[in-house]
Amino acid sequence: MNILMMTNTYKPIVGGLEKSVSCFSKEYRDAGHRVIIVAPEFPDMQPEEDVIRIPSIQNYYGSDFSVQMPIQGTLTEALGDFQPHIVHAHHPFFIGDTALRIASKYNVPLVFTHHSLYEENVHYMPGNEEALKRFVIELSTGYANLADHVFAPSESVMQMMKERGVVTAVDVVPTGIYTASFTKGAGKTFRKKLNIPQDVFVVGHIGRLASEKNLEFMTKAVALFLKKEPKAHFLIGGTGPSEDSIKEIMMQEGVMDRLHLAGMLKGKDLVNAYDAMDVFVFASQSETQGLVVTEAMAAGIPVVAVDAPGVREVVQDFVNGRLLMNENIEDFVSALGWIRKQPVFRIKKIREACQITAQRFEMKKCAQKALDIYISLSVNKGFFRRKHADGFWSNAIRSFQVQWGVAKNLTHATEALLIN
Repeated sequence: MNILMMTNTYKPIVGGLEKSVSCFSKEYRDAGHRVIIVAPEFPDMQPEEDVIRIPSIQNYYGSDFSVQMPIQGTLTEALGDFQPHIVHAHHPFFIGDTALRIASKYNVPLVFTHHSLYEENVHYMPGNEEALKRFVIELSTGYANLADHVFAPSESVMQMMKERGVVTAVDVVPTGIYTASFTKGAGKTFRKKLNIPQDVFVVGHIGRLASEKNLEFMTKAVALFLKKEPKAHFLIGGTGPSEDSIKEIMMQEGVMDRLHLAGMLKGKDLVNAYDAMDVFVFASQSETQGLVVTEAMAAGIPVVAVDAPGVREVVQDFVNGRLLMNENIEDFVSALGWIRKQPVFRIKKIREACQITAQRFEMKKCAQKALDIYISLSVNKGFFRRKHADGFWSNAIRSFQVQWGVAKNLTHATEALLIN
């Protein structure tokens, strides 16, 4: 099977979506399928086989993301004799419209993964925030209804999409992880590298350091915990615009000397960082899955998190961590204290429960589920192929339908934007 993956963001950016595209593509290729990834150009990107890079405007309104230039004709030329059997869009905006047109051109099914709560990222855009939220919700919902099939990373997101009016078939296909790799960390070595004492309790977090991750709340809670626990330290992996505000909070609370910023982590360093932690903290409300939560669990690290889509399917309160129903600093500090006070035998059981949970997200299982859906769609020909056979007029009608669908979706979303 020939699979065309289309995304607004990819390596060298490190995040859940980028990992998803990379890992699923690897599994498909290992299973004997050919995958081409269409992604924007980024500074410092490395050449990669079967990855087509397209021109883009970098750092859209100060974010890590890019905006692709119109490239359908150029992309068709770049694909050469590659005839996709499935087109998989990983964003409903920018590259998403191109994915619709490419699926129509080749008369193949379009799959869309609803990776993000897009409305939680509108602070990167100019304009009225509430209006923009309505706009992106309507636009992503409409896009899902133009696709042949939708992947939701979690049950919560699938339910949310249906409540918003998605009528296209939706399946839960989480981004998987290679669970075995997270059981082989060298935490002691990592602590030594960052000058973290071996006998202290380490609170850890890994992810992109951006405001939509709710890092101010999380940092304030951890700082207060550190003030109560003199032998506790805070380890953060990742980079982003919120790094300075994290430092400022830690300085204001007088615990800056116990903050350890590890920077961007990949490969063995990432695994070692998880192993260096005693508890992982997570407070983001903008995730659809929270891949780092699953990675921490695979490493056997209990998680303290605020209830959110994707997170509630992973964290079980008092079983593999603490799941807090409300965003309350005192409750978060108390939950960290609960983990800290557990006896060794109890921590062992919690760590075992973490790794059992992570097994549900083994990468090969997730990839096989996605492939099974691809194959079913290909056999049943998908929306565009059900509607029309091949031929000049059929192709023209199909192309018009796509253009009309895109325009209608944009118009409907714009109406939501203009509501007072």
